[in-house]
Amino acid sequence: MGLNRRTFFSGLAAGIALPAFRADAMERILAASRAAGGRAASDVAGDEAYWSEIARAFDVDRTLVNLNNGGCSPAPAHVLEAMIRDLRFSNEIPVHHMWNVLEPRIESVRRDLAAEFGCDPEEMAITRNASESMETLTFGIDLKAGDEVVVTNQNYPRMLTAWDQRARRDGIVVRTISFPVPPPSPGDVVERFRRAISPRTRVIEVTHITNLTGQILPVRDIVRMARERNVEVFVDGAHAFAHFPFRQGDLECDYYGTSLHKWLLAPIGTGFLYVKKEKQKKIWPLLAAPASMDGDIRKYEEIGTHPAANHNAIAGAMAFHHGIGAERKAARLRLLRDRWAKRLLAADPRVRVLTPLNDTESCGIGLIRIEGIDTPKLQAWLWEKHRILTTPIVHPEFNGLRVTPNVYTTLPEVDLFSDRIEEALRKGLPA
Repeated sequence: MGLNRRTFFSGLAAGIALPAFRADAMERILAASRAAGGRAASDVAGDEAYWSEIARAFDVDRTLVNLNNGGCSPAPAHVLEAMIRDLRFSNEIPVHHMWNVLEPRIESVRRDLAAEFGCDPEEMAITRNASESMETLTFGIDLKAGDEVVVTNQNYPRMLTAWDQRARRDGIVVRTISFPVPPPSPGDVVERFRRAISPRTRVIEVTHITNLTGQILPVRDIVRMARERNVEVFVDGAHAFAHFPFRQGDLECDYYGTSLHKWLLAPIGTGFLYVKKEKQKKIWPLLAAPASMDGDIRKYEEIGTHPAANHNAIAGAMAFHHGIGAERKAARLRLLRDRWAKRLLAADPRVRVLTPLNDTESCGIGLIRIEGIDTPKLQAWLWEKHRILTTPIVHPEFNGLRVTPNVYTTLPEVDLFSDRIEEALRKGLPA
């Protein structure tokens, strides 16, 4: 059955006042739903009538091909316009409009995000990005000299820097593990973490999906293994939320941080931090909060004056996400991934894709390595010559181009990327 106006809004928590949509934004997604009908997500993934309607909700420059949506994605036009509207409204009389009118609406956003993640709203803090969320955990947990933390060398660099600072300042020990790309099995990753644990281990930090290759890691199994050993697990979900379907209960985690300006398509500078209720008293806020807030999730939002417009516009992004549906979105992203990855793997034996091409260990992110072609030079040639934006990944153990389309990406854009890679394979790069 097609999506109607009632079901479009049914995913929103009661009481949310939606931002004003661009005049045709809702019609776009309703038209897309009519085109999709009641078919399975896998059937809709290749329905260009559906996805062309979704793409029209974005005001992007189609002379540029953006395949770096993993870093930061454009928001649908109605989300951006809602934020701008509220910024203008705030600017009329900031101390009243921003603090008294707009800021209280964060509670509606909190309820909506908590419903999507599958937790209590009192466990959901609205932050500015995954870095802020994860560093709240890194610097907020009490550790003493000699306590150990286990990370991987594929964790996000800013998070590794944060742990390195704690080591320099507090004398903790950071143990770093490595795993192949792709790993031979999820169990192999769990075993590598298990072997790194010692009697002094207090924390494991693990990425839900790596920003380097798009490998989805076995978070639930790592959490279970660590819990048996009284080790806390901080989950960095910067690239995971609204990318592929999951809920907190699927992970069984006590801590989770993410950005919302990637796959949820919310405004730049939005994220969330989940901390299980009974764990909140043991995690200090990044910026000081009064003792009366020790057990209040809002203590992690005590960051001083900031615009309410950004986080309130999350509501519009959530409505857009619900309108598409998590299953449909993930199926489309995997179709786009497979379209370029499988074509290029078949084109030349020098091509390696360091991302598993299946429905459980990856989604929209893929990493391609071409033997004999310098990765940074290939990225520069694609952008400077052809205006195709990708991400060069240069890691001590591997390198390649990270390719991250999004729901507004068209098949011709993906095919243009493949065309240019095949050209580079045939001719090499210009000197």
